[in-house]
Amino acid sequence: MNIQKSKGLRGEVRIPGDKSISHRSVMLGALAKGVTKITNFLQGADCLSTMACFRRMGIEIENKPGEVLVHGQGLHGLSAPRDVLDVGNSGTTIRLLSGILAPQAFSSTLTGDASIQKRPMKRVMEPLGQMCAKIKSLPGNGCAPLLIDGTNLKGIHYQSPVASAQVKSCVLFAGMYADGPTSITEPALSRNHSELMLKHFGARLTSQETTVSIEPEPTLESREITVPGDISSAAYFIAAGLLVPHAEILIKNVGINPTRDGMLKVCRAMGAQIQYLNQREDSGEPTADLLVRSSALTGIVIEGDIIPTLIDELPMLAVMAAFAKGETVIRNAEELKVKESDRIALVTENLAAMGADVTATSDGMIIRGGPALSGARIRTCKDHRIAMSFAVAALAAEGTTVIEDADCVNISYPGFYEDLQKLSL
Repeated sequence: MNIQKSKGLRGEVRIPGDKSISHRSVMLGALAKGVTKITNFLQGADCLSTMACFRRMGIEIENKPGEVLVHGQGLHGLSAPRDVLDVGNSGTTIRLLSGILAPQAFSSTLTGDASIQKRPMKRVMEPLGQMCAKIKSLPGNGCAPLLIDGTNLKGIHYQSPVASAQVKSCVLFAGMYADGPTSITEPALSRNHSELMLKHFGARLTSQETTVSIEPEPTLESREITVPGDISSAAYFIAAGLLVPHAEILIKNVGINPTRDGMLKVCRAMGAQIQYLNQREDSGEPTADLLVRSSALTGIVIEGDIIPTLIDELPMLAVMAAFAKGETVIRNAEELKVKESDRIALVTENLAAMGADVTATSDGMIIRGGPALSGARIRTCKDHRIAMSFAVAALAAEGTTVIEDADCVNISYPGFYEDLQKLSL
């Protein structure tokens, strides 16, 4: 796909549903009793993979225009799949589903595409193993495909070495089936969508600082869920509104959960003009409309506890830093290396191709803003967040930018390019 420098952006956009919340709404809806109605469900490839896996385990799911109906069968209502469960490109699906499958009364195999088969699964295999789960990496390298033989689990207190919502959710989901309370402590607080939704469905949880505990054998009841717009998808329009001259964009219905709003905090620290409008709460999740205007940005240091709250937005923030005045340093972001691609290497490579002064480090990167960026050929390795980040970079760079494998955005935002084009002057 070829993208030219923008003359300006103006208008409003409604962001598709949050990917993390969409995944969890189907999972917990399937384990609840009754029909769960989900509106603004993200119809991206990853969330459709979650839906397909539960259908293979006997859960009826109606994917209607504007709503999804999940006919839950209760905590013990899943059936043995007749075939391998294929999660596609979805790391959320394979890690959270591992926690649900470990205590079932059947065996199952989880696999995914070539990217998934390279991503680390030991981070969920370790705590599940402590719970007495029988989970095996078939290649023997700690990666998928995973063979899970369902068995009885014991409650544990797990000290997680990483702040990961996927690890935390896996442990909590498995904890619903354990023989006693299950707790997990993180080094920093990761996104808490699972905790909010578990409580919404009726599970018994307690939280204190970075530790959360769940009681076994909850009775989950069906709920109506309105999925807020995904702040990770909104990030591209926030950045476009800030970077492109003469821009003013109203982004509707964005989730502003404080465990996910690191992007907004960093933007404000960089000098961004972002106004919150119409703040409210849907299904336990805070939301707002965001009014974004062109802004002169300044480089900052991004590190520490804020990293888990913006890990998916870091490629976009790195692009913003290239247009900012001064130096931006990103630290403590080793997690970027094990996403859909090595995002540290790929962001650095592509920024350099556009003329940015950027250096990769072991846990992040250093970006020295100032040099004008020019269009280049962008290698995405089929990583949706790389494609969208550099599509925004292209709007503020001179000349033409070519995005390879541009359709990979379908993983999380099928209408991304169309929505971006609608704002162009």
